[in-house]
Amino acid sequence: MKRHFLIGCFACVLSLTLWSHGQAVPTATRSGSAQIGAGATFISPDYTQQYIKGISIYGDYDIGQHLGVEGDIHISVSTPGNISENSYLLGPRYKWHYKRFEPYAKVLLGFGRFGFQSGSTVEPGTFTYFQFAPGGGLDIRATRHINVRAFDVEFQKWPGFDSHGLSPIAYTIGVAYTLR
Repeated sequence: MKRHFLIGCFACVLSLTLWSHGQAVPTATRSGSAQIGAGATFISPDYTQQYIKGISIYGDYDIGQHLGVEGDIHISVSTPGNISENSYLLGPRYKWHYKRFEPYAKVLLGFGRFGFQSGSTVEPGTFTYFQFAPGGGLDIRATRHINVRAFDVEFQKWPGFDSHGLSPIAYTIGVAYTLR
């Protein structure tokens, strides 16, 4: 009787290991990560010969390991030639991971606002155009929650501007806070 009792207890202990194996699978996984940042922007305007200086606000939401969505807002601050080029863009991005480095490629769509300010040779006013912007860049993870945007380049196309369109290039450097 004692022997049957010990064998029964041993069998119960072995069967409990099957239940405990169910606990090894993670019960919660991260659905994505987001970052919001700001930076300095230099725009080669394709309308005048001088760079336009501005600020940018950008945000990313990464759905998985590589795929995500990015939104950019570029606002002109210093506008030689009394013009301004502001853009509001959103689109997909694809990133790679190599240690602390995250190079990425993106294609953004949105609209741009081109403005003639007082003092220009044209009547002052602001005009809105559709635009798209393929581009890419490099984020460097400085700490767990801080990413440095080493560079970001957007080759913007404003096909409806004037008769030939407008093709500015926007360069951005910045820093972002990451929610992991």
